Amino acid sequence: MKFLVTYKAQVAERIVAWKGPDDPSTGEFSISGDPNSNFQIIIWHGTRKYRRSILLDGVKVNGRAYESNTTSIMFQTEVITEDEFYVLFTTSDGSPYLRVTLDYMGIISLWHWNTESSSWAVLAQSQVDCARYASCGPFGYCDFTSVTPRCQCLDGFEPDGSNSSRGCRRKQDLKCGDGNHFLNLPGMIVPDKFLHIRNRSFDECAAECSSNCSCTAYTYANLTGDGTMGNLSKCLLWTGELVDTGKVTSGQNLYLRLADVPSMLTFPPCSDTATVR
Repeated sequence: MKFLVTYKAQVAERIVAWKGPDDPSTGEFSISGDPNSNFQIIIWHGTRKYRRSILLDGVKVNGRAYESNTTSIMFQTEVITEDEFYVLFTTSDGSPYLRVTLDYMGIISLWHWNTESSSWAVLAQSQVDCARYASCGPFGYCDFTSVTPRCQCLDGFEPDGSNSSRGCRRKQDLKCGDGNHFLNLPGMIVPDKFLHIRNRSFDECAAECSSNCSCTAYTYANLTGDGTMGNLSKCLLWTGELVDTGKVTSGQNLYLRLADVPSMLTFPPCSDTATVR
């Protein structure tokens, strides 16, 4: 099955959940492409973002496999071309029936048919916890590398109160011009609300952010193809607050703007004796 996310920069298809477990009328949750980006998939709760998936790998085709047993595998492949962004679901030979659902609570599940019990069984299911959109607040991120995903503050930030949903605040304010630097944060799910700058090299992307006092972070992915895709280099810039960020085992390099730590004044050591004149 092919799910066409966007076509020529427009949202193409939408998956809508049931209203309840036994009510197939239109529910509150749906999945579609992001109307403001060609490479994001959004789970919506009504008109509000509930969860977000962004694809920024430096490859033209990105895939993953779900294995139910030694002979049955489902492949999920994300494909980005010059005009299309789509997700393709395929199965291995001899695989039992498989289906992917979005339920009335906003949870995505992969099911396989169990012939012994003649019933559907869950093979994989999406997490919710702090993966819910912007649940860690501004400049906070959901750490998926820990045993239990939890909210953390980006480097250079501290909690803004005891409630993690309030996010984090800077330990030191930024200054325009000199007096700040960019810290590389590897393995990140990059924030939402970015500005996509096309046809930039990595150095040009870094300079674009560095020269703008309002730019708080940038990331770069080079998806330049063989002529069929055109130049799909992704220079993404952020201004203001960073929201809906995450940390995973394999993610993007996020370059975060921080203030330089002022150096401490140093004085020569005092002698044990003093001369009085």
